[in-house]
Amino acid sequence: MRRFDVSWADDPANRVARVRPALRSLEPFDLLLVGERHDAPEHQALEATIVQVLAQEQRLAALALEMAERGRSTAGLPRDADDDALRLALAWNDAGWPWPLYAPAIRAAVRAGVPVVGANLPDASIGITSKNRAFDEHLTPANRQKQIQKIREGHCDLLPERAWLPMLRVQTARDAAMAQTLRAAAAPGRVVVLLAGSAHVDRRLGVPGHLDGAERVRSIALYAPSEPGDAPPELDVDAVWITPPRAEADPCAALRERWGQQGHQS
Repeated sequence: MRRFDVSWADDPANRVARVRPALRSLEPFDLLLVGERHDAPEHQALEATIVQVLAQEQRLAALALEMAERGRSTAGLPRDADDDALRLALAWNDAGWPWPLYAPAIRAAVRAGVPVVGANLPDASIGITSKNRAFDEHLTPANRQKQIQKIREGHCDLLPERAWLPMLRVQTARDAAMAQTLRAAAAPGRVVVLLAGSAHVDRRLGVPGHLDGAERVRSIALYAPSEPGDAPPELDVDAVWITPPRAEADPCAALRERWGQQGHQS
């Protein structure tokens, strides 16, 4: 795994010049999976630059987003489509995903004549997916336990035990949906980029495990330490790009207030 200090990420003048060689160090690839921290604007800025660089090189086949559901696409829109048209085409959820953060990457793709496609499992499918035992055996037992642990930690250890397996199924189905989207968008000699949370780009646990190996896949995890020198989380990726430190508010405070003690019930 390669580590790059991209503390220059907040300097627009430097981004293109530095992103291009960083991408070339990962060549060759057909699918590029970029894992972000959702509340780190430097990450969305870097993602927009990645899209810009590949579009300038006429190598971008499609931009796929965790932030929109499968079946949504900007295909057919003109290159100069305004933000209202882009949001409508993607059925954008402003409450979950602040449009100003993701708009630059989306606009860069559309302006280049490249489709932006939703990649995530539709919300309407979550209920039935959580009961689908077919997803139980995708991961090895050891990796299944790692994924459950990540799900527990991500929900501040407030989930009741009965919720672990249903949530694992949904997480697995989300990764499978993203992989299917990438495969459908693939084009010879060009690159499909996926923007998603960093857990989704892990080779052992996430989207790459649903790809059959026919495509050349590279994963980048963008990491914003809470304090300078903090070590990145354990992820099986090709590269970690370390962005400027960003203090993190207690992510569990709001969840504890909303759920109370229910997560400690079995």
